[in-house]
Amino acid sequence: MEAEIELKLFFPENKREALVSLLNSLPHSDAKGAVHLSNSYYDTQDLQLRRWDMGLRIRGRDGQFEQTIKTAGTVVGGVHSRPEYNIDIDQAKVNLSLFPSDIWPAGADIGAVQAELVSLFDTDFTRMSWHIYLDESLVEVALDIGSISANGQCEPICELEFELLAGDAQALLALAERVTEQIPARLGRASKAQRGYRLAAMASPLQLDTLAFIALPQKGTPKQALVTLLETGLDRWQLLEEMLLESRQAARQLPLLGYRLRACIRLLRCTLAQFALLDEPLLEAFAVIESQLSFVDKGLSLCELLDGDGALLGNLSESEPLLAAVRQQLAGLDMARQIDAMLADVTYGQLQVRLVSLLMAVNAGQVYIGEQQSLQAFADQLQEASWQRIVDLMPSNAELSSEDYQSFAKALDESILVGVAYGELYKHKSRDQFRAPWQDLVLGIRTLGAYRCLRETATTQGLEIADWLDSKEQSLLFAMEHSRRSALKVQPYWR
Repeated sequence: MEAEIELKLFFPENKREALVSLLNSLPHSDAKGAVHLSNSYYDTQDLQLRRWDMGLRIRGRDGQFEQTIKTAGTVVGGVHSRPEYNIDIDQAKVNLSLFPSDIWPAGADIGAVQAELVSLFDTDFTRMSWHIYLDESLVEVALDIGSISANGQCEPICELEFELLAGDAQALLALAERVTEQIPARLGRASKAQRGYRLAAMASPLQLDTLAFIALPQKGTPKQALVTLLETGLDRWQLLEEMLLESRQAARQLPLLGYRLRACIRLLRCTLAQFALLDEPLLEAFAVIESQLSFVDKGLSLCELLDGDGALLGNLSESEPLLAAVRQQLAGLDMARQIDAMLADVTYGQLQVRLVSLLMAVNAGQVYIGEQQSLQAFADQLQEASWQRIVDLMPSNAELSSEDYQSFAKALDESILVGVAYGELYKHKSRDQFRAPWQDLVLGIRTLGAYRCLRETATTQGLEIADWLDSKEQSLLFAMEHSRRSALKVQPYWR
């Protein structure tokens, strides 16, 4: 049995030559040549192996065959560690009895599983590899170019894998940082097998629950909280990235997915700031990524106008031409292009790899995290500081306009994220009652943004709806002002 410890990056195929040149130029780099690898992945029709969190393949290379089974492992940030068993075989035919008997679940009928195995999908790629020495560590770097095929469909493989052969796992991150300084590459969350199952339509569609609160250890330390927050943020980031790419042609889904990704980016940035780990390069990188999600607010506003077949417009007689113009504006945002541009920016992958490197360093005790106070006291301080910022921005004696609310949206969003990060440490009833009106204000701000888009659209179309819009906006503002002033009188749940 071997335990793989690896890091995977995805990159654009047109950067292959640049990658090869970079890897050849690294100090202590030993090129191992190229091989062609063909792989068939097997499971039963009811996906018994997948339900056991196992993956089975036969790999062919130069007329020789090897069967491999990978068992349940872990992913921390973007570093994969998964036990695997490799057995040389004479022909491209699976024989489960050759694997150690103790890897199977108790009571498993391996003979029955063997009889029902079928080939679900194939991967076919050329692998160039290098052995690179870094200090006292040895890393195998594999560059794979090829394709995954299933059910007559095909998708490309453009992956760079760093596998630790000896030494410290930080060597994987050090090499990945060297690559992402020059090449637009990003963390690869999905394995070839996971992508193959999806292509074969034998995996559930990607989905991600709304992040309400993060489950921090109740008796934990600030360091444990930091690790949990970074792991959660990185994992959600990678999954949301996959969902954005799968939804590139569904314009109505992209603004909400982009909004959730932006919230994830903000959560990570705020977390680093809370632990005094947000240096200037990191801050600049976060700002670059957030600026590339600039379509989010406009996209959400346009989608809100379209929701429920234009329910927000009610019985407005001009609704049809307005909705047609809104649909045109949504298409004109060209969000898929903006997403591609974000992924093609080297800052994107650099930031991901730096965060994983930081997470690994914290886990290894290489970054000092003060433990002088309890996690509860630490959380109380953060909640109070966040609350005071909102009180200063939105004092109860101030009369806020639509423009005021929209200018405060980011600060309110970040304050709510502090509660998302640490709220699970508090009594649920008082916490939820305190947060509810502020979350309603966030929805109100989004609707104000929709009204602003509608006003601009009506002006462009030469339609006179100003009086109707003024009435709608004033009614909403009246309700929001009442809600805000009432919310400011409520005793904070952390005090």
